[in-house]
Amino acid sequence: MKTKLLTLAAGLMTATALATVQAKADVKIGLIGGVSGPIAAMAPAMIDAAQLAVQQVNEQGGIGDGEKLVGVVGDSACNPQGGTDAATKAVNIEGVAGIVGPHCSGAVLAAAGSVTIPAGVTLVTPSGTSPEITNLEDNDSVFRTVPSDDYQGRALARTLKDMGYGKVAVAYLNNDYGTGLANAFKTEYVDALGGEITQFAAHEEGKASYRSNLAELAKGGADTLVIFDYGDGTGLTILRQALENGFFEKFVGGDGMKSDAVINELGAENLANFVSSSPVGEKSDSLDIFNEAFKGVGGDPDAIFANTSYDAAFLLALALEKTGGKKEGVGAALREVSNGEGEAIRPGEWQKAKELIAAGTAIDYKGAAGDHNFDAKGDVPGTFALFEVGADGFEVVSEMN
Repeated sequence: MKTKLLTLAAGLMTATALATVQAKADVKIGLIGGVSGPIAAMAPAMIDAAQLAVQQVNEQGGIGDGEKLVGVVGDSACNPQGGTDAATKAVNIEGVAGIVGPHCSGAVLAAAGSVTIPAGVTLVTPSGTSPEITNLEDNDSVFRTVPSDDYQGRALARTLKDMGYGKVAVAYLNNDYGTGLANAFKTEYVDALGGEITQFAAHEEGKASYRSNLAELAKGGADTLVIFDYGDGTGLTILRQALENGFFEKFVGGDGMKSDAVINELGAENLANFVSSSPVGEKSDSLDIFNEAFKGVGGDPDAIFANTSYDAAFLLALALEKTGGKKEGVGAALREVSNGEGEAIRPGEWQKAKELIAAGTAIDYKGAAGDHNFDAKGDVPGTFALFEVGADGFEVVSEMN
């Protein structure tokens, strides 16, 4: 009996000792994307690119003293309510220390305003482009690795004028993305460049037919229709019905229309007069490194917002390394790891970054999509290109100034 009691006591002491050794906890980040909804065809590549960054972090030592970085995927459905719901789950249930996403502007604005800003959780969107994001009172907690549509809309306007486009009609989705991009385009095309927009009209999402909208847009004699919408959703319907009914001769889309769904549904042979703008990564060693790494895991490096999604996740991981995996101070840390000063860190160089951070050495992340030197509002500059549909999908026509 005495032996059994001694054995039991020893076992309890051992259990107590083990309990005092804190188990390593995962560091979670939310990957909130438009898994369903109007950009569903774009979202997988964006999430996969972010997961590549997570994989590289874990393969090279994880966060801090070997904590595993975990990407928790959530679906914003590319709308404000979906963004709020996904962010609420990520923050309150999963306990994430930061968020990559949401993918769509309306979801970003809603998630930030309702959830992440009050909770003090930093958000880095790789594709939320609305100019309204710039104006958020966010306590330095909302960032993006993609330039604002204020830049894209103006660049597209200048490019079309340089290419000799004349009268155009503009159809835009009545949400934060469509409105922001359309207004930026209009300001530059008409007010700055003296171009003519014959019709400028918003439309609602999800209608079966837009033929009456198109008939109104065709009034005024424009031969070109500019569509600011999503190629997986309403934008596809509008383009299809415009082609079927011969309302316009030429078509221009923003980045939301640069979707493989447009080619798959309508056929490349019917899109000879369709072009679309999109942010692109600056040519660099960093972009080449990302492209090869993403190909290596079966990804398409040319997929829209793939490189910005990777950068958002890698940057967030770097910031969390500096904060010890805690959500507090992530915004300030993001600025410290990407400000044009310090030892260069390129995509995939996690172990190097860990060692430099541990030594107190300044680092500067050189991203796949460019140098993300955030301004006071968390915005970044960027480069754009105009794409046409070729035999192998979207191909660059020209760079956009």
